[in-house]
Amino acid sequence: MNRTRIISILTQDNIGKTVTVCGWVRSRRESRGVAFVALNDGSSQDTLQMVVPESSHAFKELHSFNTGAAIRAEGVIKESPGKGQSCELEVTEIYVFGNADAEKYPLQKKGHSLEFLREIGHLRPRTNTFGAVFRVRNVLSDAVHEFFQGRGFIWVHTPIITASDCEGAGDLFTVSSLDFEKMPKQENGDIDFNQDFFGKRAFLTVSGQLEAEFLAMSLGDVYTFGPTFRAENSNTSRHLSEFWMIEPEMAFADLNDDIQLAEDFVQFLCKKVLENCEKEIAFFQKFYKNTSVDELHSLSEKPFTHITYTRAIEELEKAKKAKFEFPVKWGHDLQSEHEKYLTDKVFKGPVVVTDYPKEIKAFYMRLNDDGDTVAAMDVLAPKIGEIIGGSQREERLHVLETRMSDADVPLESMQWYLDLRRYGSAPHAGFGLGFERLVQYITGMPNIRDVIPCPRTPHNIKF
Repeated sequence: MNRTRIISILTQDNIGKTVTVCGWVRSRRESRGVAFVALNDGSSQDTLQMVVPESSHAFKELHSFNTGAAIRAEGVIKESPGKGQSCELEVTEIYVFGNADAEKYPLQKKGHSLEFLREIGHLRPRTNTFGAVFRVRNVLSDAVHEFFQGRGFIWVHTPIITASDCEGAGDLFTVSSLDFEKMPKQENGDIDFNQDFFGKRAFLTVSGQLEAEFLAMSLGDVYTFGPTFRAENSNTSRHLSEFWMIEPEMAFADLNDDIQLAEDFVQFLCKKVLENCEKEIAFFQKFYKNTSVDELHSLSEKPFTHITYTRAIEELEKAKKAKFEFPVKWGHDLQSEHEKYLTDKVFKGPVVVTDYPKEIKAFYMRLNDDGDTVAAMDVLAPKIGEIIGGSQREERLHVLETRMSDADVPLESMQWYLDLRRYGSAPHAGFGLGFERLVQYITGMPNIRDVIPCPRTPHNIKF
């Protein structure tokens, strides 16, 4: 079907051209022998105004469709005398692909709550809000590859099904082909995963980092961009059970290289959104007020503040008037409320926190010379907190073995990981960025469930 996308009509000079457009009807009204139809095809934040004169052959089709109908229209692009639009389509022909029941169609010309729209997730992309969210998500996705490909990184595909728990958290989804009604058991009553498909227990991955490490130790600089899963029973506005992670890994790199890459990456993504999503960001700024063009410009240009974890604790301890739900104490992990206090109240901008206590970080992070902290870093963004977590990896075999033993990580099943330290070990570093948290920050959407098409959360697996 030869059709012209609405974004092309609105952004290019098409006056006088005959075009065919397809889309979904947002609204329809008649006035003094002429009808006006607002059409949207998802390509633009704006709708195309279609003018149907009473004398037109298409006028008789107006009463054959309602709001929500999918139609095709043909006509001539003309300059618009109305405000807020440079052109409009004078329609000569209309064809209705599929009508919508006017009484039952849930998206009427009024405001709908985000909670209500989650209940009709299959239709919510037709709204201004979610059309804007998913176009921003698209631009950011493309920019991820542009950034890393432009720096010589190789895109690698790490497994979704894995036998390892990268984080050591234990909140994983088990993957099994066993019959749940007739589970094979060992003598002690435990499930006998030796009879399962892989001959051992398997999980949906929480991270592609460990596999990316061995690829980086052969290919140099690599990155992953794919789905990850956590079975954490959390219903907060910041957590999903299925989400997308971006994980670069660099050979011959230390913590400072890692921090620089993270800062450059975030700033590059912000610039791309400002360049390509002007109308969408203006929409979010107007209706959700949790983001702004000025804030994104600042993030894309302003240097990040660098502090150690110890300094962060000191700053939080000074906050006598702040009423934190979680205690502030050296050795305790920073919570979202602490992170947002540092970015929003103390430093008023993005913050990189480094050198965390080893007890609260993963076994693979390089032990610092003080023996108490590791070469880790978190990037904190205003209003949302942590969006990047990374570290220099432990490249010393004997130190890594000790750290794994202390963390009760079975060395037998991780010999392949230790081999990287036995055969040509080298300094390397990387980080993980939760893509949905970035989209949430950029758009200002209050709930992370509203920046992914099909949110997966406890007791929610619709579609």
